Parts: sequence; structure tokens; C-alpha cells
Amino acid sequence: DPATALDAYCMLGGFPQLAVTWRAKDTVRRYLTRELSEATSPLVVSGERVIAAELPPHSAPRAVIAAVGTGETEFTKILHRSGVGRTSLSAALGTLAQKRIVNRQMPFAGNQTKLSRYTIADPYLRFWLRFIAPNLPLIERRRGDLVVERIMDGWSTFRGHAIEPIVRTSIEHMLPDERFGDANFISAYWTRTNDPEVDLVGHAENRRPKSAAFLGSIKWRDTAPFSRQDGAALAAVRTRVPLTGNATLLVGVSRNGFSPNARLDIELGPEQLLNAWSTRR
Repeated sequence: DPATALDAYCMLGGFPQLAVTWRAKDTVRRYLTRELSEATSPLVVSGERVIAAELPPHSAPRAVIAAVGTGETEFTKILHRSGVGRTSLSAALGTLAQKRIVNRQMPFAGNQTKLSRYTIADPYLRFWLRFIAPNLPLIERRRGDLVVERIMDGWSTFRGHAIEPIVRTSIEHMLPDERFGDANFISAYWTRTNDPEVDLVGHAENRRPKSAAFLGSIKWRDTAPFSRQDGAALAAVRTRVPLTGNATLLVGVSRNGFSPNARLDIELGPEQLLNAWSTRR
């Protein structure tokens, strides 16, 4: 089903060797229990091979990618986590961006480089660095069962962040579409204090946008729908994001449906997001 397919993509990305290991009736837990029972599983070894092919051992980029892989997104926090110098970190981030291993993002309508965020570009590598790499000794000792429990404990939070770039790309595949106004590109918005923080901002121009066509919120929950409170919270930040106005549309994205009174202009679920990939222009 579309929701499970997108969950799988958060874990496996676009690697064909990994995609074919997901069986028709697999859940996240069932898949992990099987694949982490062997240290030679493609889920385990593919990440090591990718990094070994791209980055020299004991190099600054290796330390930096490990720090970003733990979930650190800000330059200063990556600096402290990685243990490399400031100059080395800047060079390493440049190398990782050039190799398309790390994405650098700026907030919508923002030009302050200090607000940049860095994330692992590939969904599988993001998952591998967060959950597999730190637990390789346990997997090699055939204690994959313990690793499965650790993953499941952090899965909901991890997936909530991992789905965001996938949703943005899915909506970009739908554009242009009159439902979304004149939007052609998707960004996000945040401040230094993350108040407010908006998952989706649609705009017509890639650089120096003149207005925001829509604001959007992603709620990727297992059971609860996108609620009236979620819709009200999104509407409340409309006046706090640059280049917005009363005509700025409100978009909700939910894994588990919508409350009848969410008061959104556009509602998107897993099926629409998945279909965007098969019908992309």
C-alpha cells in the first residue's frame, strides 16, 4: 500500500538491490527482523560499500558524514560532534555536497548562511548512518533483534523527518498545477529559534522568490489524522513567514487522513504522493 511503500523508501531509498529484498507482505518490523539477522544482508553491507567507494578512511568527510548522520543539521553542532576544525569542516561539507552525499538547504526567502541546514541526501544512507552503522558490532554478533528494537523505538521520530524531503520532491513532480497556485518549487522555512518552522513553502521563482504560493504541514503519524488543531497551527504562522498573505494557500500532508474541519485548501495523502512519481512530467 502507498503508506508502507513510502515508509520503505525512507529506509531503502532507490537502490534496486535493496528494493527487491522488501517482500509483498513485509512491515517495517518484519523486514528489519529478517534483514538484520545476517551481517551480510544488503541492508547492512551496502552502506559500508557506498562510503568506502566515495570517501577515504580516517578523513574529515568521514567524520562529518557520521555527525550529520546522527541528525545534526547546523554547522556549529556538526563542528562539535565531528571533532574536526572549522576550516576542515567547511571543506568537508563542500566535498560532500559536490558528491551529492549531503544537501545544503536555506530557509525560504533567506540569505543568511548561518541558517543553513545540512542533511544526508539519500534516504538509505540517512537510515544506515542513523541506525545501522552505530550498531554494526551487535549485528555481527547476531544480535540483530536488539538492533530492531532500537530502530523501532526511534522509527516514528526518524521517519517524521525523513519523509519531509520525499514529500517535497513528490509535490515538485506534480507542479505546475493550478491547485497549488503559481508554485514551481518547494522549500521550507525556519528561523534561528525554529519559531516558526514550516515544512513546505511553494513559490514560483527558484531564486529571489517574490511571494509564497502556499504553506504546508506534514503529519506522518501511524494512527492520528491531520487534525483541526494542526490546520489552525498552520494558518496561524501564515502571517509570520515572509512573502505570504491572505491568498497564500494552506496544504496538509498526512499519512493517516484528515479531520473534516482541518480547513485546508489542499489535502494530500500517501496515494497522491506515490502517484506523483509514476505520472511525473
